[in-house]
Amino acid sequence: MFDAIPVGLGVQCRLADLAQTYYEHMFHEIPKTRPDTPLLDQVNNPEQLRALNESRLPELARELREYLLYSVGQTGGHFGAGLGVVELTIALHYLFDTPEDRLVWDVGHQAYPHKILTGRRERMPSLRQKNGLAAFPKREESEFDTFGVGHSSTSISAALGMAVAAAAKGEKRRTVAVIGDGAMTAGMAYEAMNHAADLKASMLVILNDNDMSISRSVGGLSNYLAKVLSSRTYHHIREGSKKVLSVIPRAWELARRTEEHVKGMVVPGTLFEEMGFNYIGPIDGHDLPMLIHTLKNMMDLEGPQFLHIVTRKGKGFNPAEQDPIGYHAITKLEPNATKSPKIAAPKKPKYANVFGQWLYDMASTDPRLMGITPAMKEGSDLIRFADHFPERYFDAAIAEQHSVTLAAGMACEGLKPVVAIYSTFLQRAYDQLIHDVAVQKLDVLFAIDRGGMVGEDGPTHGGCYDIAYLRCIPDMVVMTPGDENETRQLLSTGYHHNGPASVRYPRGTGMGAEICTDLEPLPIGKGEIRRHGSRVALLVFGTLLGNALEAAEVLDATVASMRFVKPLDRELVKQLAESHELLVTIEEGCMAGGAGSGVMEYLHSQEMLIPLVSLGIPDACIEAASHQEQLAQCGLDKEGIIRSVRERMRRIAVKSIHLGETTTPA
Repeated sequence: MFDAIPVGLGVQCRLADLAQTYYEHMFHEIPKTRPDTPLLDQVNNPEQLRALNESRLPELARELREYLLYSVGQTGGHFGAGLGVVELTIALHYLFDTPEDRLVWDVGHQAYPHKILTGRRERMPSLRQKNGLAAFPKREESEFDTFGVGHSSTSISAALGMAVAAAAKGEKRRTVAVIGDGAMTAGMAYEAMNHAADLKASMLVILNDNDMSISRSVGGLSNYLAKVLSSRTYHHIREGSKKVLSVIPRAWELARRTEEHVKGMVVPGTLFEEMGFNYIGPIDGHDLPMLIHTLKNMMDLEGPQFLHIVTRKGKGFNPAEQDPIGYHAITKLEPNATKSPKIAAPKKPKYANVFGQWLYDMASTDPRLMGITPAMKEGSDLIRFADHFPERYFDAAIAEQHSVTLAAGMACEGLKPVVAIYSTFLQRAYDQLIHDVAVQKLDVLFAIDRGGMVGEDGPTHGGCYDIAYLRCIPDMVVMTPGDENETRQLLSTGYHHNGPASVRYPRGTGMGAEICTDLEPLPIGKGEIRRHGSRVALLVFGTLLGNALEAAEVLDATVASMRFVKPLDRELVKQLAESHELLVTIEEGCMAGGAGSGVMEYLHSQEMLIPLVSLGIPDACIEAASHQEQLAQCGLDKEGIIRSVRERMRRIAVKSIHLGETTTPA
C-alpha cells in the first residue's frame, strides 16, 4: 500500500491521506481532520518543542504516534514500547533542558519517539539499515543520546554516574533515568538505587510500568495523592517536620511510619521509599497534563526521586495493544487489509525452533530436565516446553547472573538444567559461568542462541565473542553445529555429557537440512568431512557451513564441519594438514581467541608449518546492516571465502616460484 515513507515538510498530511482506510481497520478512532501545516513538521528538535503552547502537546502526541507507526512499519524494529512512551517523551523534552539535562533510556526499545523529536525524523526510513540510524540510542549518533544502550537495567547506574559528575564539577544540570518494569527485575537496577540513596544523589528515576506488573492502582485517588506528594508545599513541610521531629527520635519514627502507611494504602512505593527514594505515583503515563504537572513538581527536588507511571505498550495501535509480545518488534507492517492473503510456502524451522522441539522431546524422556531462561521464552522458543512442563520451566526474568547460578544449584542436586540464553546476554553472567558452574564442574547445558552477527540490531546484540570467552574456560565443551540436524544432535551430546557444555547456533534459519528425530549423542570432539576436494581444506566451525560448501564447489576444496571448538578434533586437523596445501578456518565469531586461534595453537604445538588462513569477525564492532551485508563486510559470504583462498594460494604460488618450485594457483 505504501511504497515509501514521505518525509520533510508536510509529512503528516501525506500520511493522513494514505492512512485513512487503514486507520478505520486498525485504530481505535478514525483520525480527525488535520491542519494544513502539521504540528510535527514544526518540531525538529526539543527547542522547537519547548516553544509550543502546552495545550498543543496532545495534538503533537497523536501525530508523533502516527508517524512512528508508519516509519517503523516500513523499516521494522522495536515497536510497542515506543508507542507506549510518546507522552512521556514529549513531557521530558518539553520540561527538561536536553541535552544539557541528561536523559538516559534503559535498553532503548522505547527510544524511537526520542529520536524523532531530536533531529532525526527525516532519517527514520534508514532505521536499522547499513549506514542508517541505530536501533538503540548511540552516543556517536546524537548529543541527545547521552548513553549507548542495548542490554537492560543499565540506566540508573549510568544516570547516577552522570549526576555524580555534575556535582563534582559544580554543574547545575538535571539527570533522568527511564527504566521499564521488566528491567527492574535485574539486580543491577537495585544496586544502583542503593548506591544513589547512599550518596543522596539528586536524580530522577522514572519507572515505565507498561505491564502493570507492580501496581494496578491508577485512578483519581492515586493521581490526587501524586499531586499532593510531589508538590513543593508538601516537600517543604515534610523536610521541615523532619528537622523538628528528628530531635525526638520516637516522634519522627512515628511520623515516618504514619506517612509510609498512608502511602502504602494506595501506592506500591514502600520498597522504593525504604531504599531511600522519594516515591511518587503511580500515575497515568498517557495523561500529558498530569505528567507535566508532576514532573514540574519533581524536577528540581533534591535527593533521589522516583516517579512511577503506568503506560500501555503499543498504545494507539490495536494489534500491538492486544499482543504486546508479538508486536514488541516487527519486521514490516502490511496495512492493506483488503487484499486476499497469499498462500505462504512452508517455512524452514528456525534454529530456535530446532532447540524448542529438542527441549520438549528430551524433557519427555527425562524428568530431571529443567528449562531456564532469562525472560526469553518466546525468543528462545520454550513455549511448548513451558506449556507441557510448567513445573519444570523457570523464567528468571532479566537476571542472567541469577539464571546461571540457579542452574548450578539445580545441578548440585542431580537435576539436568538447560539454560536457554542469547550469546550477547550470557556475557552478563560470565563470572557465574566460571565460578559457579565451571570451577565446580557442574552438569549444566547452555543453549546459546543468536551466536554470530544479528543484522539490524547491531553490535549490542551480536553474539560475536562466545566462542572466544568459552574456549578459555577449563572443562567447558564448546560445540558449533553446522546445520539444523547437527544442532539437534549436539544438544543431545551436551545434555548427556557430565559437566558444563554449550551449543551455539545463530538467529534465523539454516541450510534446510533434514532433521533426525532421535536423541542420540555424537562422539565428543569429532568432526566430519562433508566434501572431499584437493589442495585446500575449509575447516568450518558453525553454520557458515553452507557458504563454505558453495565456495568449495568453485575451489574444489575439502570441507569439514568441525562441530567442536573444544575439545578440538586434533586428528582431523592433522589429517587435513598432511593432505592439503592450505587450511582455512571459518567461524562467525571474533578471530581473536576464537576457533581459528585454537587450530593455530595446535599446529604450532605440533610444529606443522602448513599455511593457515583464519576467517571470522575482525577486531571491530560490526554496525547494523542486513545479516548478508555483515557477512560480506567480514568476508564470510561465498565470494569472500573464495577471494581469501585465491589470494592466499596466489601468494603461496609466488613464494614457491621464488624458491624454485612449481605450483598451480587454485
